[in-house]
Amino acid sequence: MSVGEEVRTEQARQQQSLGTAAARNLATTTKSVPQMQEISSRWLLRMLPWVDVQGGTYRVNRRLTYAVGDGRMTFVKTGDRVEIIPAELGELPVLRSYEDEEVLAELASRCRQREIGAGQVIASFGSPAEEVYLLAHGRVERVGTGPYGEDESLGVLADGAYFGEQALLGEDAIWEYTARTLTACTVLVLPREAVEQVAERSDTLREHLRRRLSVPGQRTNRYGEKEIDLAAGHSGEPDIPHTFVDYEARPREYELSVAQTVLRIHTRVADLYNQPMNQTEQQIRLTVEALKERQEHELVNNRDFGLLHNCEYDQRIQPHDGVPGPDDMDELLSRRRGTRLLLAHPRAIAAFGRELNKRGLVPETIDVGGNRIPTWRGVPIYPCNKIPVTEARTTSVIALRTGEEEQGVIGLRAGGIPDEIEPSLSVRFMGINEQAVIKYLVTAYYSAAVLVPDALGVLENVEIGRWR
Repeated sequence: MSVGEEVRTEQARQQQSLGTAAARNLATTTKSVPQMQEISSRWLLRMLPWVDVQGGTYRVNRRLTYAVGDGRMTFVKTGDRVEIIPAELGELPVLRSYEDEEVLAELASRCRQREIGAGQVIASFGSPAEEVYLLAHGRVERVGTGPYGEDESLGVLADGAYFGEQALLGEDAIWEYTARTLTACTVLVLPREAVEQVAERSDTLREHLRRRLSVPGQRTNRYGEKEIDLAAGHSGEPDIPHTFVDYEARPREYELSVAQTVLRIHTRVADLYNQPMNQTEQQIRLTVEALKERQEHELVNNRDFGLLHNCEYDQRIQPHDGVPGPDDMDELLSRRRGTRLLLAHPRAIAAFGRELNKRGLVPETIDVGGNRIPTWRGVPIYPCNKIPVTEARTTSVIALRTGEEEQGVIGLRAGGIPDEIEPSLSVRFMGINEQAVIKYLVTAYYSAAVLVPDALGVLENVEIGRWR
């Protein structure tokens, strides 16, 4: 190439117009508002009926109910050794309300750990009941006899349950069903003989057992409430029974919980950087979103009022095959009237969808605010990522009947609080400090109440990682 050609090529390579990098310095940029990945659909907050609470406390008055001692056991695991917390033995019906810690500790030391493989029969129908089984880990199915002699499932028990408590009622107790393991199980066994030996040396335990076994039970309905005596179908002039409706002497009170944070914004930022978007408004908006996410998390997981921890044990069921199947969802719905909604982790909804696909079933969907929500038996299944998924890839499905009129589950809030920007949510100016930082107190008050026990049900230990 000649010298002239090189010069012409170099001139062609020279910039002929203003570059985009420099031009952007004079251009107006179109910007989005700050985005936030943490924001979820929050269906629980949207679908739960909210009741304004005066004085920060909501009292749930109920008919008098007699406890039947069907709680759940808690265990301590050290390596491969499992032990029962002594006070948890008080959940057994015969030991209910017994509080001598030393005696309970001795009974706990008499429990023997036993590992049982899957598919093994622990106890057979009609055999003598001589031991109480405390299920530390695994799943056990209770199988009874149907009206025509066929096997009939009576339900599945899982971690924390117990069975065989009739063994402590007397030497003539028998197994009224067959207990069979569905998975490998770790159980603690408490023999009746061990309880009798401890009772021989403890006057308090001996007196407690005598009183529990000799006093007839209070007449109750199938919900454990004191029975109302009625007469029906009579003729003539018989004596009409006298009755009254008794109330709980110490009804449960729900106090509003609180979620708070102090938002800080420098005055220079608030004064100078407000176009085209107001910095203070955006800071408050994102803080409120995070507060609402925490609020929904607490409504599901809080140990005092959260849905997962306030479900009665007779309203908790276990999936028969581990994965959430149509039969399990039917069982969950059958435990209550008028189930309004189901809540499940998105992965649990996907697992349920796989089970429907295997059976060739297609769930119906409904439109809720422009969103297509799957349903089962007409009950919408809303996704809720606040329901925890364990390391073993298990989760829960929550069923709710909602509303005060339906004696269901309700949300509690405090309307009309100072500096309120939404019901029960306020942003309060706290002043400016010596570093010229503005402070705002962002507060949300909330709780949830279960008006009657069967308004809330949980399908527990749902496996979401199994593909077949």
